Amino acid sequence: MLGAHGRMGRTVCEAVDAAPDLELVARLDAGDDVASLTSDAVDVAVDFTVPGATEANVHALVDAGIHAVVGTTGWTDESRTSVREHLGRAGGDVGVLLAPNFGLSAVLAMRFAAQAARYFESVEVIELHHPEKVDAPSGTARHTAAAIAAARAEAGLGAAPDATEAGWDARGADVDGVRVHAVRLRGLVAHEEILLGNPGEQLVIRQDSFDRASFMPGVLLGIREVVRRPGLTVGLENVLELG
Repeated sequence: MLGAHGRMGRTVCEAVDAAPDLELVARLDAGDDVASLTSDAVDVAVDFTVPGATEANVHALVDAGIHAVVGTTGWTDESRTSVREHLGRAGGDVGVLLAPNFGLSAVLAMRFAAQAARYFESVEVIELHHPEKVDAPSGTARHTAAAIAAARAEAGLGAAPDATEAGWDARGADVDGVRVHAVRLRGLVAHEEILLGNPGEQLVIRQDSFDRASFMPGVLLGIREVVRRPGLTVGLENVLELG
């Protein structure tokens, strides 16, 4: 477990310890040497660290021949491509799963939003998290917006209507043409709303994670599945075979 002393790391350690078919063999945190891990002792490493460390961690794990399940967000197209190319050069059967969200309800909400997006003129995303979260918009929201944008492009839809001329900073981030708004508020854990609108109607898809325990079924599924999926897999929906 990388990031074992963090909020998510501690919860993952407890979940792995409680799983009869899994064994926790190492707990690493800031300052520990990821390169010291070997494939003789470790089958899968789970990374819940910070955006500034996770990419280097994954490359070290690939070099060691260790599968990786990564919940740390902050990944870019370039950093994902770098990992994909590294896996290609390494050959073999090492798998890396990058999942912006391990909550089953969150993954389903993303999928439903992408399915619905082609039928609505307008769509925006609101993500709501605790104030200790270091990146904004969240990886989940970016992943959701990218899937929505791809579905709209495939359907031949243009940009959503928006007459804004000034004050664009109040309109949220632009993720592939989809507006994404980030809220940081004490008392929240992880939440997302996707708002879709047509003349005379609105669809709201809302997902709430009230406790980090809600992510554990997805994390454990990722650990069990990544060993059977060589190369790079992005999104838990692909492990769930939701497309």
